[in-house]
Amino acid sequence: MTTSMTPAVVVLDGGLSNALAERGHDLSDELWTARLLRDAPGEIAAVHRAYFDAGAQVATTASYQASVAGFERWGMARTAAEALIRRSVTIAREVRDDVAESAGDGAVRLVAASVGPYGAVLADGSEYRGRYGVSRAVLRDFHAPRIELLASAQPDLLALETIPDLDEVSVLLELVDEFALPAWLSCTISGDRLRDGRPATDAFALAAGHQALVAVGVNCCAPGDVLPAVRTATTASGKPGIAYPNSGETWDGEARRWVGEAGFDPALAVAWADAGSMFIGGCCRIGPSAIAEIARELRRPIE
Repeated sequence: MTTSMTPAVVVLDGGLSNALAERGHDLSDELWTARLLRDAPGEIAAVHRAYFDAGAQVATTASYQASVAGFERWGMARTAAEALIRRSVTIAREVRDDVAESAGDGAVRLVAASVGPYGAVLADGSEYRGRYGVSRAVLRDFHAPRIELLASAQPDLLALETIPDLDEVSVLLELVDEFALPAWLSCTISGDRLRDGRPATDAFALAAGHQALVAVGVNCCAPGDVLPAVRTATTASGKPGIAYPNSGETWDGEARRWVGEAGFDPALAVAWADAGSMFIGGCCRIGPSAIAEIARELRRPIE
């Protein structure tokens, strides 16, 4: 008897926002989960712990929608804003270290510093559209200081995630080379296209040859789009895959809520692993119970 999971597959966590909302937090303002870095850091820590307890091996930080400019608009001084971005990594590291010490099992547990797209900070659903109408220089000036702050807090790797735009992919890959910190690249797609309408394979091909990248793939997309995307990503990039879709619902940027029917099946994770995904988990609307099911599916014995 063997198992369907190889030692190389790492189970990711799920959505931070839905887990915090289920704990009673209102995330309707433009800072989203990043607001709790100041107001309720213990709640963020509790969610990281819940995912580790569910079988996740990665804590993804609460920095997806965090930016110095966003915190300054909220009335914070720059130094305080910078400290909060670094704090997102510190919180996750402290939980990871505590869980590892308590478990004493020597298992791989990582902290991934979330680098969300430029559109996420606009808080208008732009991360599901791309093509922001800004130059590469603007994108670089936005991402570089934030990546530097996150890197200074010593995460294990960067999560370049929910990237909808080919130009933004290119800018982020240049920055990854400069910072030389391990990272994964995960795009958000619809069908075989980036959200900006351009072929997803173009983004995956850009990732080829970037030594710092540990995986390339997709997140926050429909579960049914994952398998062909992973196959395309691994072929075009020459990298291991990464897959963490949302529940199958759709984000309504104007109403600021999820609509539609969920269609997430944890059993799909086995096929994603077989297609070459090294990292597998969930994104928006996927909570600890679903991550626990993914972990069970990936470790299920097969004849």
